[in-house]
Amino acid sequence: MTKSPPLGLHWRSSTLFIISTVAIGLFTDLFLYGLVVPTLPFILTSRLHIPSSQTQSHVSALLAAYAGASVLFSPVAGVLADRVPSRRAPFLLGLVALLAATVLFGLGRSLWVLVLARVLQGVSAAVVWTVGLALVIDTVGTEKLGTTIGSIFSFISVGELAAPVLGGVLYKKAGDAGVFGLGGAILVIDFIMRLLVIEKKTAAGYIDDTAVEDGNTHNAGNEEDEESTPESEEAPLLGSEKDEFKVPPNQHRWVQKFPLSYCLKDPRLLTALLVAFIQATLLATFDATVPIEAQELFGFDSLKAGLLFIALDIPYLILGPIAGWAVDRYGTKPAAVIGFTYLVPVLILLRLPHRGGTSQIILYCANLALCGVGLAIIGSPSIVEASQVVQKYDKANPDFFGPNGPYAQLYGINSMFFSAGLTLGPLLSGGLNDRIGYGNMNVVVAGLALATAVLSFIYVGGKPDVLKRHRV
Repeated sequence: MTKSPPLGLHWRSSTLFIISTVAIGLFTDLFLYGLVVPTLPFILTSRLHIPSSQTQSHVSALLAAYAGASVLFSPVAGVLADRVPSRRAPFLLGLVALLAATVLFGLGRSLWVLVLARVLQGVSAAVVWTVGLALVIDTVGTEKLGTTIGSIFSFISVGELAAPVLGGVLYKKAGDAGVFGLGGAILVIDFIMRLLVIEKKTAAGYIDDTAVEDGNTHNAGNEEDEESTPESEEAPLLGSEKDEFKVPPNQHRWVQKFPLSYCLKDPRLLTALLVAFIQATLLATFDATVPIEAQELFGFDSLKAGLLFIALDIPYLILGPIAGWAVDRYGTKPAAVIGFTYLVPVLILLRLPHRGGTSQIILYCANLALCGVGLAIIGSPSIVEASQVVQKYDKANPDFFGPNGPYAQLYGINSMFFSAGLTLGPLLSGGLNDRIGYGNMNVVVAGLALATAVLSFIYVGGKPDVLKRHRV
């Protein structure tokens, strides 16, 4: 007997609403993260009375606490999300941690309370990115993943764009109450959407027809048409290729408990995770150093420092969906190689601005905008590449990864690497900025981008023909 469907089943389980809910969840995470970035130096000095000479190290430590917690909790979130029957429950629990973090950060009057708040926020981020991205691939599969991820990242870049600006404005005009009151309002909207969303596999239990559009279980990505994806990256698993991804029987107990660990020996997957790591390192480098550099070069307060992030984020907002479409159309290798290669010179150009007036501010903003273009290009390749590789293992071993597939585990690992980059970014950039200066620090970061471009050329999307011919 068919169960009575819940009110609004069709729109609550629609692709649009599911993707929108994930997008709002990721938006909330990044919005609350970015809301305090331009205000951190001023909170530390005015509320906690930290000396200005120690501001950079404390800002870096607070940013790293968030990312470090996400590193540790991401794999746990991935394993749990693949083992529980519904992804909505852990998605809601992550929001509880984020609410607690927001309250603690708004009311905390000691450094350890602020650190605890950032840790809870990191735990929430681990859940929302792991479970959220698993929901995305459950819903659309890998065929349209690049376009979907690019569109989501473009939307959430609005949060990255608006949060530092609003954080700076509200802190200057209304103090802590204004900043964290806005955070609370965003959390309410996020909570309502997470409460309403119905997964497609849950909706399929109420109706057994095509009304649940694009219906997907974890095998949706296995059954979809793959004609438009580049043949070199997403050809059907036939013959020797299927054998290549076949998991031998009698695996170690650790592999049986955490099946994705078997896939981690694949160089394509490892490189995709490295791309996520470096991408996050770059993002965190800007978060940790732009407000400090703006204060030192131009004497900017929290408001003006927050406004600088507009120049960095607008290219991401505009180019994100286009870059995601290009990944779906042309593959992951061109985007990864071109994006990281492009970032090398524009990162070095950040050494040009110096103390001065309007002309130097314009130069700095222009350089940040050029960096934003590169960040948009590298936004999708990591997730799409990792998903495509793991999907090959899932196809070749349909019973190995369990009924929910390996995707929450994958995004847990991806989130761990991304969060590790968010941890390293502030520590590396903050330490180098103090020791060798802002310009030289960016040269070092440009070197990381160049190394990533080379590895992407060799491994992302499969080894290129030119290297195969030379047996490299």
